[in-house]
Amino acid sequence: MVRKNPQHHPQPPSHCTLIVGNYCHDVLFKDNTVIAQTLGGASSFISAVFDPLSSEPSSTSYISKVGPDFSHHVSHPPILSPSSPTTLFHAHFSSEPRRQDRVLKRVRSCDPILPSDFPTNAKFNFGLAAAVAGEILPETLARMLDICDTLFVDVQGLIRAFDPVDGTVSLIGLKISGFHHLLPRIRFLKASAEEAPFVDVEEARRLCCVVVTNGEDGCTVYWNDGEYRIAPFPTVQVDPTGAGDSFLGGFVAGLVHGLAVPDAALLGNFCGSLTVGHVGLPKFDSKLLQVFFYLGCNIILRHIVLGYPLVHANESWRVKDEVVKREMQYSCCLDGQDDGLKFEKPLGHDQFHASLAAAKLATGCSIRECQQD
Repeated sequence: MVRKNPQHHPQPPSHCTLIVGNYCHDVLFKDNTVIAQTLGGASSFISAVFDPLSSEPSSTSYISKVGPDFSHHVSHPPILSPSSPTTLFHAHFSSEPRRQDRVLKRVRSCDPILPSDFPTNAKFNFGLAAAVAGEILPETLARMLDICDTLFVDVQGLIRAFDPVDGTVSLIGLKISGFHHLLPRIRFLKASAEEAPFVDVEEARRLCCVVVTNGEDGCTVYWNDGEYRIAPFPTVQVDPTGAGDSFLGGFVAGLVHGLAVPDAALLGNFCGSLTVGHVGLPKFDSKLLQVFFYLGCNIILRHIVLGYPLVHANESWRVKDEVVKREMQYSCCLDGQDDGLKFEKPLGHDQFHASLAAAKLATGCSIRECQQD
């Protein structure tokens, strides 16, 4: 399902999140043989994580564009662009260990997302700019900064360049991208280890919080006064597509719920590790994700020690009450004040990692069962 009149959205609730980035068609090749055709785009991976973790999924608005050829059903209908096709990526993998892990090519691209595509007079507490194919323009990002109190930006959407002949994706420096002047207004900037050299992390960390993901090594959070390396969750990588998007979805969900930055980054690592173990878009069990998130560090640890089952639907509401207490203790208070962000590792951070690692085993079993079904 798609929508044709973006100007006539219902007005969003007062506390809400805006996620911007086009849906895509992804075709995965291994040794030049098609192994999968899946739904792609950062919005699809983010929603697969963010929606189950959200206490009010209806409070999240998605702005995406697709063409008439869009072939997937999604929970958040995109805007139809009748004059352009859906963005199409080809991802090429090789069995040879010495070759690059992935060569990504943009075969077709949909129309960009424009400031006029946003709801009239809309205001959001949080915003995520998650472009993959150049669909977010500088003026679009500037508009997001105007209407979102706190903006998270995936730098891949700002620094990707596309070969005019075959669409091969390359990277350019942020300073020459056309977006650099907006950096002081961005609250969080996420980059992969491959993208970080094009950002100048040392400069960027003086202007905003920079989170650099590094695959199996977890991630590092940089801010003006310090940095933290956040532990990973070991995973057998099958397909890296969407790992950064899933990380961002988990990270933002954690901050929206009031977790301190290190705990939110740990949740992002957890979500990213689940994604790389599958080809294409993973199918998460929403009840599992909700329960694992709401358990929090001390609550889930208590369940493990006392031998309670990790997945217990009736328990999730009691656990949510406990998380409210945790939110009050470690609230990020994202109100535009630098001292409101909690960058120091809170008590129980290491236990939170241990309990999520235990939860990951159960989640992996659930996902495999869903795939078999």
